[in-house]
Amino acid sequence: MTDKFFDLTRRTFLDRVLMASAGGVMATATPWVAMAAGAETAGAGKVRLGVIGTGDRGRALIQNIAKTRNCMVAALCDTYAPNLAKARQWVAAGTPEFSDHRAMLDTRGLDAVVIATPLHRHAQHTFDAMDAGLHVWCEKAMARTIADCGAMVERARTRGKVLQIGHQRMFHPTYLNALRRVKAGEIGPVTQIRASWHRNNAWRRPVPADSDDRRINWRLYRESSAGLMTELATHQLQVGNWFLDAVPTRVIGSGSICFWKDGREVYDHVALIYEYAGGRKVIYTSLLNNARYGCEEQVQGSKGTIEPELGRIYQEVPHRALALQRMQADVKRGHKRTIPIGGATWFPELPVTTPGESLGWGEYDETMLQFEGFGEAVRKGKALPGLLQQAYYASVASLLGEQAMDKGEAMTWPTSLVTV
Repeated sequence: MTDKFFDLTRRTFLDRVLMASAGGVMATATPWVAMAAGAETAGAGKVRLGVIGTGDRGRALIQNIAKTRNCMVAALCDTYAPNLAKARQWVAAGTPEFSDHRAMLDTRGLDAVVIATPLHRHAQHTFDAMDAGLHVWCEKAMARTIADCGAMVERARTRGKVLQIGHQRMFHPTYLNALRRVKAGEIGPVTQIRASWHRNNAWRRPVPADSDDRRINWRLYRESSAGLMTELATHQLQVGNWFLDAVPTRVIGSGSICFWKDGREVYDHVALIYEYAGGRKVIYTSLLNNARYGCEEQVQGSKGTIEPELGRIYQEVPHRALALQRMQADVKRGHKRTIPIGGATWFPELPVTTPGESLGWGEYDETMLQFEGFGEAVRKGKALPGLLQQAYYASVASLLGEQAMDKGEAMTWPTSLVTV
């Protein structure tokens, strides 16, 4: 596929990705694309969403929902009034507002809810919404504990409701193209994925006079978050599982508060190795005091490397033959030629700097596209296949990594997970 391929209109996006993903392997890897691509939207009413949590992330989601063909925000809920006030500009005038999510659920008139609250509230908000007969789209990570992640899966099954988690990379055309090319064998067998999410800021937000630090900076406290592992790493651990088509067998890691010594309880620097069958590995790092390498993944095979976050694919560059090696080969085959006296006998193994090839880039935000997929799932009353499994395993991997760092020992993949 070329860059021109990704000059997409919203109407044709899913159909064209489906065409590009044709084949048994890709159909297994991205089954949600096939279901969403066959959606019929003409004449259908929009799916009515109630948004629980209208902070920075919640408002970003509201803006993306407004761009969809098939969804609309029909109610807002937040316990913090200033957040509700900021969200009003992105919804229709007169959209109902609530400070209690149960009151919003009791009013009926909704098809589903969007949960963008602090991590430790995800499970309860999901339970309450499904018990009220509603489908759920929830931000990643799924929940604060592995047990709660499993309970969310079970509740969706027993209530017969769609539960979709916000892993938008699975709707990103560049990532879908990268996965297609990996599955086609273009970079050879993948044995290692390096992923990082590096920033240079305290990750601390100013606290207004009418609030408190644990409400505003909930990501920095263990009760409500695992910090870098649940707020950032889950995205890239999902990518690792997806491209390796497996879950880890175990994880080892080290975490520390080594720079921002400001009373936070979560690590500001983590480094982990996730081991997979066959010796394959995902090496993950995240830190908050250096942004040089930013957010990236490097999918490494014997024939090349794919960097989906940067939208590039690189072929392996053949090794240069050293002067002595060339002379040795010449002697064996009786070939004579001039030998450069100053020829290199050793080359430093520096990073390869070839420009690579573009993987293409989509016109529309993948967050908007995943809501279009969610809207179709709600209409049909049937989850897009494969999405929840990806999200569940990514959340488990992130929380298992936290345990490995806390205990200072390798943690094996749990055998008691619910079936997805």
